[in-house]
Amino acid sequence: MKTYDTFLFDADNTLFDYDRAEENALRTMFDSCGFEYCENIRTVYREINSKVWADYEEGKITKDVLQVLRFSRLFEKIGVKSDAKDFNNRYLFELGKGSFLIEGAFEICGEISSRSKKIYIVTNGILATQESRIRHSRIRDFIAGYFVSEFVGFNKPDPKYFEYVFSHIKNPDREKALIIGDSLTADIAGGINAGIDSCWFNSANADNMTGIRPTYTISRLDELKKFI
Repeated sequence: MKTYDTFLFDADNTLFDYDRAEENALRTMFDSCGFEYCENIRTVYREINSKVWADYEEGKITKDVLQVLRFSRLFEKIGVKSDAKDFNNRYLFELGKGSFLIEGAFEICGEISSRSKKIYIVTNGILATQESRIRHSRIRDFIAGYFVSEFVGFNKPDPKYFEYVFSHIKNPDREKALIIGDSLTADIAGGINAGIDSCWFNSANADNMTGIRPTYTISRLDELKKFI
């Protein structure tokens, strides 16, 4: 079995439980604004958010536009009036508090770190939010560094994103580097573009309906032990 020295982890829904953080932040924001909140609102929001993030990753819109557009569309859909920009800013603050970990994240990061191997976070998320979540998380001491697309200037899966990452971690042997993430189009395609092995974290055991083929597929983070 091949082992690796450099582990590039996606953040949301790979190490961090983004769904739980999102739920908490949305509920808190709706309560603070005096709006009625229900699970259907989150479903509508996630559909809208997924579409605008796809547009952002394809370079069709900027991140500033993305952040406002998702809430302006949500408010229009559910029929409430609020300032989408202000709502987004306060939502991001609440989201930044959500450092909930995916099951097994603390243990696998601890084991990788204990063997003197490097862990880096590679994410397309919002800079301030991701920094806050990492800083307040239980795994912060295991992380050698993190790279947020908003700061890097390129998004996964752009090869330029990974060139930036590798140039800032002293260009380790790419044969010994592995990217782990839940997104085929961002993480796995990114790994392929960067010329490194990839591991699809498919916790839902979903079908791969794309032409993007990961080197490995796992459904639990503890399955990474065999690669350490």
